[in-house]
Amino acid sequence: MAFTDELREVAEPIWAATMDHPMVRGIGDGTLSEEPFRQWVCQDYVYLVEYGRVFALGAAHAPDLDRMGRFATLLHETLDTEMDLHRSYAAEFGISEADLEATEPTPTTRAYTDFLVRSGYEGFGETVAALLPCMWGFNETGRRLAADGLPDHEGYAEWIRTYSDEEFTELAAWCRELMDDVAADASPEAREEYRELFLTSSRYEYLFWDAAYRREEWPL
Repeated sequence: MAFTDELREVAEPIWAATMDHPMVRGIGDGTLSEEPFRQWVCQDYVYLVEYGRVFALGAAHAPDLDRMGRFATLLHETLDTEMDLHRSYAAEFGISEADLEATEPTPTTRAYTDFLVRSGYEGFGETVAALLPCMWGFNETGRRLAADGLPDHEGYAEWIRTYSDEEFTELAAWCRELMDDVAADASPEAREEYRELFLTSSRYEYLFWDAAYRREEWPL
């Protein structure tokens, strides 16, 4: 069994709960109110900024030029392509670029991104393990929702198409293969650390959906 198969098995209860969350189900059938989704779009913009920092840390820790180049490319694509696409997508929901830039991270967004950046400082394997649930989880979510048919709501249909398309599927597969390669040369102690990081990120992925659905704010 590949290491990522082991990770997927231990994380199954978390991933199943994510797929069954009303936010995800509402995107899939098109019934989700746009208000929580607008919050998700804004918070995801904040997330992408910190996500870029983690790619930079991955490039810094990379053990060879090929992996360094791949993480540098992902950093470039995130900052110069994906964020532009995110701004355009947000505009379809009435969210301006100024609104995105003014977004304050919620407690969950702050906790998740701080966790990712801290993991990125620890080493290359830790970076990959912490990043993997986002790429892999979004791809699996998108593909499962796409298999049930696209909703009439075009904004939600576009979200599903984005994360289920061939390019994103290949990116998720590459990240899984990278995790397997890193784990193959790791000590049992390091593999256990990767497992814990993967589970923590998986839990944060669930909480990120849930926070948007609840319209989470700072209590004070």
